[in-house]
Amino acid sequence: MEKILKIQRTYFNEGHTRSLTFRIEQLRKLKQIIKEHEQTIIDALHKDLHKTTFESYITEVGYVLNSISYTIKNLKKWMRQKRVKTPLYLLSTKSYIICEPKGTVLIIGPYNYPFQLIMEPLIGAIAAGNTAILKPSEYAIHTETVIQQLIYDNFNKDYLYVATGDKYVSQQLLDLKFDHIFFTGSTRVGQIVYEKASKHLTPVTLELGGKSPVIVDETANLKVTANRIVFGKFLNAGQTCIAPDYVYVHRRVKDQFIEALKQAIKRMYPNNDTFGHIINDQHFIRLTKLIEHDKLVNEPLIDKKRRLISPTLMSNVNWEDNIMQEEIFGPILPILVYDDIDQVIRLLQTKDKPLALYLFSNHKKTQEKVLTNLSFGGGAINDTIMHVSNPHLPFGGVGNSGIGAYHGYASFEVFSHKKSFIKRGTKLDLPIVYPPYTKRKEKLIKKLLK
Repeated sequence: MEKILKIQRTYFNEGHTRSLTFRIEQLRKLKQIIKEHEQTIIDALHKDLHKTTFESYITEVGYVLNSISYTIKNLKKWMRQKRVKTPLYLLSTKSYIICEPKGTVLIIGPYNYPFQLIMEPLIGAIAAGNTAILKPSEYAIHTETVIQQLIYDNFNKDYLYVATGDKYVSQQLLDLKFDHIFFTGSTRVGQIVYEKASKHLTPVTLELGGKSPVIVDETANLKVTANRIVFGKFLNAGQTCIAPDYVYVHRRVKDQFIEALKQAIKRMYPNNDTFGHIINDQHFIRLTKLIEHDKLVNEPLIDKKRRLISPTLMSNVNWEDNIMQEEIFGPILPILVYDDIDQVIRLLQTKDKPLALYLFSNHKKTQEKVLTNLSFGGGAINDTIMHVSNPHLPFGGVGNSGIGAYHGYASFEVFSHKKSFIKRGTKLDLPIVYPPYTKRKEKLIKKLLK
């Protein structure tokens, strides 16, 4: 790996990746390759996670294609040197910011969206003018193989390279000195990445997760609310970092809400043939241990052979239950009850800041209160997960749920260094800042700097 890193650093230092023309060409090539191998990618996703063609397209293939198109359209503008204001005391001076590539970057992807969550940061790395080493998840073995083949067949390894293998390969990579590390995965592994990066003072972007809450108050449209929560929670069998992790529902509408959830599940998943599967046996066993059968309000299908857990609802849950001790990352939705929104806010303020938060309410004061008093990476009012589809919105966590953000311009920005500089004329050279310093100069400086 050290040899590949050295080759890429040489290629970068020779200036091959810096021009707008080169970056656009690589993005167009990537887009064309994905379009040509669309079915191969979709087949791999089905083998790894049992994703349907529709789900694979909207959340992975189509999502990435749209992101590339958006980046190509805007890249020239993003790369422009920007002139900024200059204070009066810097006479005959102009001030500028220019975005330069960071260098050679490492991108480590997860298993839940194994194509999108490698390609989306890669788009930013290419747009910003970097070389990159990619480490897809070994758990999604079929998608990993496809990614490796697509990059190997179409890009030189001195520009883009795919490293495959288990966690020991990741550890070897993390021991090297990169110019930026972009990691998507669990908070536990994110801490390891952060610690490794600190030894080289390497900047990091950590896209993590956490227990993302949903609050449903008594003013919510329960049918619409149930539809949007079921969609957001059970997409990809709940293996989504911004999926609703649990629901706080107002006691007054609890029973109607649970019934609306059950009806929404029946409408969306009349059978389990198109429902996603858990990635491996380890996570399947972990999830089944979280299910308390005396708290179930529906009858899920649990099939060990297929690693299938159908949409599962649990009620009368409290914070002492096992399911509330960790991020679920699966198709189990615990339901808690509240009477006072202020109590919910105070309780959530004591928890780790989540990657997402969702509020279903038609009460403007409640909306304002939740947005003002609770910190979270991103979220929605009267919806779930769809904020991630807007390229104009930066996506990222806060606190335990992550460091840094990407998507759209934010992807270009995260892989760039904002280099600032000034240009100063030479015709006018005021001696006020030069020694010797007199009382008169001191008096004048105090007037200027206040």
